[in-house]
Amino acid sequence: MRFSPVLSVYIARKFLGAFFGALGLIMGLIYLFDVIELLRRAATHGNAGLLVILEMALMKLPQMVQTILPFAVMIGAMSCFWAMTRSRELVVSRSAGISVWQFLAPVLGVVALIGLFDVTAFDPLSARMYRVYERLEDQQALRSGSPLQVNEDGLWLRETHGDEVVVVHADHVWQRGLTLRLRTVSVFVTDSHMNFEYRLEAKTGVLGHNSFHLEDVALYRRERPVVLMPAYDFDTDLTMARVMDSFATPETVSFWELPGFIRFFESAGFSASRQKLYFQSMLASPLLLCAMVLLAAAFSVNPDMRSGGVAKRLAGGVVAGFLFYFFSKVIYALGLSSTLPVLMAAWIPSLVAGLIGVAALFHLEDG
Repeated sequence: MRFSPVLSVYIARKFLGAFFGALGLIMGLIYLFDVIELLRRAATHGNAGLLVILEMALMKLPQMVQTILPFAVMIGAMSCFWAMTRSRELVVSRSAGISVWQFLAPVLGVVALIGLFDVTAFDPLSARMYRVYERLEDQQALRSGSPLQVNEDGLWLRETHGDEVVVVHADHVWQRGLTLRLRTVSVFVTDSHMNFEYRLEAKTGVLGHNSFHLEDVALYRRERPVVLMPAYDFDTDLTMARVMDSFATPETVSFWELPGFIRFFESAGFSASRQKLYFQSMLASPLLLCAMVLLAAAFSVNPDMRSGGVAKRLAGGVVAGFLFYFFSKVIYALGLSSTLPVLMAAWIPSLVAGLIGVAALFHLEDG
């Protein structure tokens, strides 16, 4: 039987209403909890005002939306299917010869479009807003550790040593073995009131154990002649592990910019497995959203209202969603540790969830 376009639009509209309702509810809860957490941190580590806290939570919200989007799709699909089952719309559709696959086709199409929009348009906006959130976090002293950024512009580091504030910038940074090498290094030192004390300019530098070793150094001080030194060491809290963790977190990079960042990381001698895994996960996200619809349908598409067990089926869907989330995080961690190849770690959760959903629907429909 040819599927009716009118019925397709009706089902898609019902799903979109349920999806945006679930997404809005989850976003509201996340925003509330983020505001509470930022207020707690501001009370112990900073002095940010309420308006700044609200702005920070708003800047972080799009990044959190991408994390909870599969759950919003699953909850929205379960709500839509259960409502149509309860109102007998699904029963009438099935009696007219419409299979579960024809019933799911418009929902899968809408979800695939949502996934494509999320990857191509929403992710760049999310990355830009998350960068603003991290900048506000640094300005309000709400982030643990010293602010550090390593990207195509080089290395920027800000540390506090007693009454001195040290800002380090290097135009070029690359890894050689277990050491971090710098080129064209500038070190600015001020007091706690941001009054200039002295500046160092070096041609090259190496990150050692709790210290920077600079070579061919020029020391500039107020109203004093320039002092040239063959080498100079100064203390730092920076470690190689912190550099690797802070090397342009993929959440702050747009989907369209990630391939260029990956090439830059590898040319600098760093491992780009974290960025590659995030990029492949973004590519797999439309498939993941479709898989969540299939899982939701397996637990909520039941035209026989007399079979009972409605609460158990809905609870089973929720439990299946959390189990899948745990499974996907384990696979992602295995990918980060290079235990699994990047492609497998990024695509396995979507493929497994999709196959389980398809198998369950085949069993319910034709079993």
